[in-house]
Amino acid sequence: MSLPLYLEVLLQGVLTGLVYGLMALGLSVIFGVVRVVNFAHGEFAVLGMYAAFVLFTAFNLDPFLAMAPIAALFFVIGYGLQRVLINPFITRPEHDQFILLVGLAIIMVNGLLMIFGPDARHANLPYSFDSWFVPTGFAGEIIVDKVRVYAALAALAVCGLLFAFFRFTLTGAAIRACADNLVGAAVVGLDVKRLYALTFAIGLACVGAAGSLMVALTDVTPMLAPSFTLLAFTIVIIGGLGSMAGALAGGLLIGVAEALASVVVAPSMKSMVSFALLVLVLAFRPQGLMGRRAA
Repeated sequence: MSLPLYLEVLLQGVLTGLVYGLMALGLSVIFGVVRVVNFAHGEFAVLGMYAAFVLFTAFNLDPFLAMAPIAALFFVIGYGLQRVLINPFITRPEHDQFILLVGLAIIMVNGLLMIFGPDARHANLPYSFDSWFVPTGFAGEIIVDKVRVYAALAALAVCGLLFAFFRFTLTGAAIRACADNLVGAAVVGLDVKRLYALTFAIGLACVGAAGSLMVALTDVTPMLAPSFTLLAFTIVIIGGLGSMAGALAGGLLIGVAEALASVVVAPSMKSMVSFALLVLVLAFRPQGLMGRRAA
């Protein structure tokens, strides 16, 4: 195989990995602050994909433009869901939280199956198959998919806004305080329950935005949900649970690994490579690439 092909596959993996990173970022933010593992994460990502598909089919609204209203809708859903359903389970044992969120995931998948059926749906964007031919100077021209570039740039923009929110706003600082020292945050008068709800809402907004981007890259079917949940868990464990930068790094690593494995080995083997990376990280750096070692 030629060098341009490897470069194209590598670039495709980087671009897809950024979208993966945005999806996993929501899971990492929720766990890092609320300390609840969202086992319905992939289901919310697929719900975001279907929301973008419906808006595109019914109103001809481009998924990249639909990303903002979908993220806003998911923010409201996440805030209400945490306040009403999840908050009473925060102090309960982990297996109670697991049963709650897995049950929610099962309800969501079966609801999507009832509404949309098992068939894959695709948003036929007018530029889905458009590409750029980019000269490299040393390996000839490489082909770059426009839709993947747009999705990656949108994912980077959302991640940048999220990083800026946590770094430069008082609310972001308060949420980080809750993550670092819950008791201290409560002692100084922070409304922990409201901050937890905001965090869960932000995490779901990231998932909704990622789902809107993903529908431009792949077909959507309800049965994608468990694989997306597993993918998000793999990414955040590799990057480091609770680390926002780690989620992006893990997404990039998994995106590149899957893309190269699909060419070098076989497309059906890409998941095996991802899990092999997961095993290596757990064996040699259990806290993840950018996670903090437990005291």
